[in-house]
Amino acid sequence: MKVIIVGGGQVGSYLASLLISNGHEVKLIEHREKNYNKLLEELPAEILIHGNGSDPVVLEQAGITSADVVAAVSAADEINLVVSTLAKMEFGIRRVVARVNNPKNAWLFNGGMGVDIGINQADLMAHFVVEEMDLEDMFTLMKLNRGDYSIVQMKVGHMAKAANQLLKDLSIPKKTVLIAITRNEKLIIPKGDSQILVGDDVLALTDEASRTELKEIFG
Repeated sequence: MKVIIVGGGQVGSYLASLLISNGHEVKLIEHREKNYNKLLEELPAEILIHGNGSDPVVLEQAGITSADVVAAVSAADEINLVVSTLAKMEFGIRRVVARVNNPKNAWLFNGGMGVDIGINQADLMAHFVVEEMDLEDMFTLMKLNRGDYSIVQMKVGHMAKAANQLLKDLSIPKKTVLIAITRNEKLIIPKGDSQILVGDDVLALTDEASRTELKEIFG
């Protein structure tokens, strides 16, 4: 999958690293020179483009005509909206994801502006609070706009079926994709020979029907 990311702050750089680790083709656009120079130390130079992501010429330079997804994750809502509109209306991108920085602007991030999924940080924080109370150690990070899929996080308990087991030996639900494992503040990309330890935080994309099963495995 080819993904273009606009915005090279912490969100954009982390997203790029995660996608690259999973074998996706990525281009990251950043216009601030200081941020761009920092990105050169963290990511492969060939994926980076120094320019304004709201400029159609720069987007074409990044290869938007053949992109599958555009993620507008800059710290400025106005830029994210312009990028989203261009990506959807001008270039016909199938999936456009946009970051909402100011909750008051959330209503603007809709299909009419080219946004398929608007990630509202304030809404995510609300999920942290409500879902953690409802589901103890498992809570929703992001509810996707289409379908019944969510990104969830689970902390591996002492009595979990997964504790000290290899991923390849676990019966993970078919409609679940493990995204990442966090251990002692280090990010681990899940593979078949990855071992799950007590205290690990497991991040997964799953449907509603599989959430209870996941909790039984990791909780």
